Amino acid sequence: MKSAGAARPTASLFGQLLALIILSLIAAQAISLLLLFNLPPPVPDFYRLDEIVRTYNGGHMEFVERRPLEVRRSARAPSPKSDSRLAPMICRALAEAIDVPVDRVVISSDKGPFSDRRVFRLVRDRIEREGGDRDEHFLVTPFEVGVQQDDGSWRIVRPVRGFGLSSWQQRVALWFFLSALAMAPVAYLFSRRLSAPIKLFAEAAERLGRDPRAPPLTMRGSSEIDVAVRAFNDMQERLRRYVDDRTAMVGAIAHDLRTPLTRLRFRIENAPEDLRGKMAGDLDQMEEMISAALTFVRDATRPSERTPLELSSLLESLCDEMAETGAETEIERGEKVVIEGDPLALRRLFTNLLDNAVKFGGRARTRVYRENHYAIVEIADDGPGIPAEDHERVFDPFYRREPSRSRQTGGIGLGLAVVRSVARGHGGDVTLFNRSAGGLTARVQLPI
Repeated sequence: MKSAGAARPTASLFGQLLALIILSLIAAQAISLLLLFNLPPPVPDFYRLDEIVRTYNGGHMEFVERRPLEVRRSARAPSPKSDSRLAPMICRALAEAIDVPVDRVVISSDKGPFSDRRVFRLVRDRIEREGGDRDEHFLVTPFEVGVQQDDGSWRIVRPVRGFGLSSWQQRVALWFFLSALAMAPVAYLFSRRLSAPIKLFAEAAERLGRDPRAPPLTMRGSSEIDVAVRAFNDMQERLRRYVDDRTAMVGAIAHDLRTPLTRLRFRIENAPEDLRGKMAGDLDQMEEMISAALTFVRDATRPSERTPLELSSLLESLCDEMAETGAETEIERGEKVVIEGDPLALRRLFTNLLDNAVKFGGRARTRVYRENHYAIVEIADDGPGIPAEDHERVFDPFYRREPSRSRQTGGIGLGLAVVRSVARGHGGDVTLFNRSAGGLTARVQLPI
């Protein structure tokens, strides 16, 4: 496929994906830096020693922004024991306040309460802002203060273990949610740009299945997409030439056969009378087959124009025409279904099915309805039906279940082949099935 004008350099699909990944990483790092430099640092939950002592003694403490303290009993001392350099000093202060020996007081913490100097400064500053003593002792969560009782058990004071996110975590989560929301349109547009060619390829492939002469695919994108478009258009052109060559060959063979047939007609004039009639019948049958083959080739190669068609109206007109010749036909009133199709080809399709229904089943009953994204046409008869093993074979060209090929049974075996060819040329199909109550139904499925 050649594009008009000068070819513009296009980025590869790999390059676009790499750019999307790099852009996402840069955006994530920028958001992290924004959070780091703009959000105020969180002040951890801390508790003064007097609050811990009052809770231990059974006093009720109200905490607005901190989790409450709880007291529980345990057979063992809390662990692991804090190794902070301030822990012994705090233990002595607690022992004096509770009036117990200092060796019966244990402070447990996963890490030292003041191992982070930044946390230490934040808490000291807050205590000072609240009007407290800057040198007042405190403990930072998570911690447990255990006091051994006279019976050997331990009474432990600790903050209630909370569920959910803290206020700091909620602010961080909100920031990340807002940043993801801001990046979502960019990701959507980028993803849509990358996936659009795949959708167009699927539509072009479906269109090619209906019509090998469909216009070539025109689409610009990454360098890989340009290569794929050129390959698709080359494939479509080769398929079209292949079909045209084979169809032309069949037409040429059928046309050239008429010359020897004509010579045979002259030669049988000298044949004995008892053989002349049989030979003439065979020649008439061959002539009919050649005419049907030429008609089939002509219809297959004829460029068709698809127009909107209302199927119920088309079938009703066909049934009325057949009724005028004495055929028993009827159509069930139903919904109006409009499709894009070749009027002449579809008219021939339904005429062949109606003729078969009347010829082999006595009468034809037709109904049209919609099923998902397809128009369904069912033509039923009251005949004997056909064996299941022949439901597909009857669509083969020149195949007939009744081998006599007499004028009474009519036809040479191309009717159903034409029916399936037209249906598949429109992106649909036709199937046959026997009804439990007797008779055969031809089901035509065409895309809306």
